Amino acid sequence: MLEQVSQSKVFGGWHKQYTHVSTTLNCTMRFAIFLPPGASEQNPVPVLYWLSGLTCSDENFMQKAGAFKKAAECGIAIVAPDTSPRGESVPDDPEGGYDLGLGAGFYLDAIRLPWDQHYSMYSYVVKELPELIETHFPVTSVRSISGHSMGGHGAMTIGIKHSDSYRSISAFSPICHPGACPWGQKAFRAYLGENRGLWQEYDTVELFKTRTCTLPVLIDQGEADPFLEEQLRPQDLLAVINKQHTDFNYRSHPGYDHSYYFIQSFIDQHIEFHAKYLFSDC
Repeated sequence: MLEQVSQSKVFGGWHKQYTHVSTTLNCTMRFAIFLPPGASEQNPVPVLYWLSGLTCSDENFMQKAGAFKKAAECGIAIVAPDTSPRGESVPDDPEGGYDLGLGAGFYLDAIRLPWDQHYSMYSYVVKELPELIETHFPVTSVRSISGHSMGGHGAMTIGIKHSDSYRSISAFSPICHPGACPWGQKAFRAYLGENRGLWQEYDTVELFKTRTCTLPVLIDQGEADPFLEEQLRPQDLLAVINKQHTDFNYRSHPGYDHSYYFIQSFIDQHIEFHAKYLFSDC
């Protein structure tokens, strides 16, 4: 059952927050949805799923990205889930780090104790959340996916592996090669153990080595991002992109960092990019 937490009218549409009991994550989860003007049972709209980064919740993108005006113009709903399970019974990093546990679900399905009872963000995003959204809101099953940093990693890996469920993929400053960076290695060891083959199933670089992505992809990266070389590693991704995959656009921007100021600067272009594939007339 959904419980509404808040709602605010914005650009003629509505931003709303809800909680629900997740059977996938075994806890109460919160998500936010933006419904554009005119969305109704008679006029359902497509959905852009947004996955946020480390330490974030459903609120960061919705409050800071400035996406609603363009989404309202294009008639696209936006859904932003939390970045991890939450609650008193949900384990957190015993060392108190920001890059594991609460706020750091990494969009995978954990298999190791104590994480395996709750940390299944991959299945939540791929299956439970879309089913919930399509049951209770005036939206279609036409979807695209996007995200930032850890969420960019999630959007890329989910989109690549479920190309039949999405029309397009985009990302800001994604963690491209988590198996080769400190953030990803810490999370993968905790959640998945030492099985590097399993790591590869949640690693964009490794997936591109063995799969051709059939969806259009847009990536924006700031050149002044302090995490660029050590944590994000876009150079690893660019080195393995299939030459036959022609609909892949990586854009590098001088002076921009890792913040939501960067996202604000280019979010309209990402909305328009997705609209081109969700619609044909925006």
